[in-house]
Amino acid sequence: MKPRSMLKGAFLVLVAAAIFALGQYAGMTGRTVQLTNVADAAGQAAAPQRAAAPVTSPTGTAPDRYLYYPGTEELGSEEIRLIALGTGMPLARRSQAATCWLVELGNGDKFLFDIGTGANANLSGLMIPFDFTKKIFLTHLHTDHWGDLPGLWAGGWTAGRTSALEIWGPTGATEDMGTKYAVEHFLKAYNWDNMTRLANLASAPGKIIVHEFDYKGENQVVYDENGVAIRSFPAIHAGDGAVSFALYWKGMKVVIGGDSMPNTWYTRYALDADVAIHEAFLTPELLWKLYNQAPETAIGVGTYVHTPPQAFGKIMSTIKPRMAIAYHFFNEADTRSQMQKYIRETYDGPLTLAEDNLVWNITKDAIHVRNIISPDEAWSVAGPTAPLPPDRTVPDQLSKWSLDHRWDISDVSAKMVQEFKAKHNMQ
Repeated sequence: MKPRSMLKGAFLVLVAAAIFALGQYAGMTGRTVQLTNVADAAGQAAAPQRAAAPVTSPTGTAPDRYLYYPGTEELGSEEIRLIALGTGMPLARRSQAATCWLVELGNGDKFLFDIGTGANANLSGLMIPFDFTKKIFLTHLHTDHWGDLPGLWAGGWTAGRTSALEIWGPTGATEDMGTKYAVEHFLKAYNWDNMTRLANLASAPGKIIVHEFDYKGENQVVYDENGVAIRSFPAIHAGDGAVSFALYWKGMKVVIGGDSMPNTWYTRYALDADVAIHEAFLTPELLWKLYNQAPETAIGVGTYVHTPPQAFGKIMSTIKPRMAIAYHFFNEADTRSQMQKYIRETYDGPLTLAEDNLVWNITKDAIHVRNIISPDEAWSVAGPTAPLPPDRTVPDQLSKWSLDHRWDISDVSAKMVQEFKAKHNMQ
């Protein structure tokens, strides 16, 4: 084949691949059918479907292909990176974990909002040192919003975290319905796990510090450090004690709505947000047909306990964010067209139908939405603080009865042990 024909062929292949990827991105997979609308939203948000520059050589690299590879891009000093780590429902699946959002700021701060069942695997895939993901804000205490706390607590502890987790969460209508009670009893339930690890690991990373605040507080500041303010306001969901959060930094505002039926607090305190996250729950028909709920349950859960898609649209039409994010439904071929149809009955602004491993880069000038490419087999990453050695504050939890039944294998492992100790100057 002649060189010109080869170049032409390579170019056509690249164009075809780009069109296919764009088709997937813009609707075939439902990742952001809405990006056309994003670009049309008075220039407030920019759609990243196009490559940043043309491909000039068949052996060269492909410029920015609307994908984010964790750890490869430094945040700007006035930039927010929002990552969806869990966007689904209580029945977590491989394609969608339960609720979890990571907010990363250009000043280095990182905050987790909820840590729902299955989300920890997506967090690990970002390969962020566990010392940087210690601040967790809980919207409420359903398992699909804090069910992966055990994984983050124990997993981070065993993989190099050097200090305690911190949790901010609401009180409940009674003491036994609040965050402090829940965490205290979480540690009691995991007492065997806790004590056996304390006997072999540093103790500080196994602690959990709880900052409990009044769930009835309206627009109250629950966190104020390093130029970042996080406010909470009540939500209405299943029982008293649910909240939503608004993060303020550098003149920007990101609202993380926990589960809630439509309420006046959200329309008041999410007004003019740069990014507004709110649930848009599956319709009663889909809950009955696909989620195996009784019709009576489906109508109650879909329209009373949660927010139906038409109501989500009305909320966003009221508060007018630069970007609206709908989540808390299984985003797939059987659901997304109906969800989008109903949302668009009441809202025609910038919209993302959320799924796991999407990232929004937010500045005052633009909002870019991309897919994340991360490894399934990620290892923990070392941070600036060296992992702590065991402090032996808790005695060995193995009794003499157990130890008397050990099988001595030192003859086969002795050389490996000696070499490792010599390498690390251990006695």
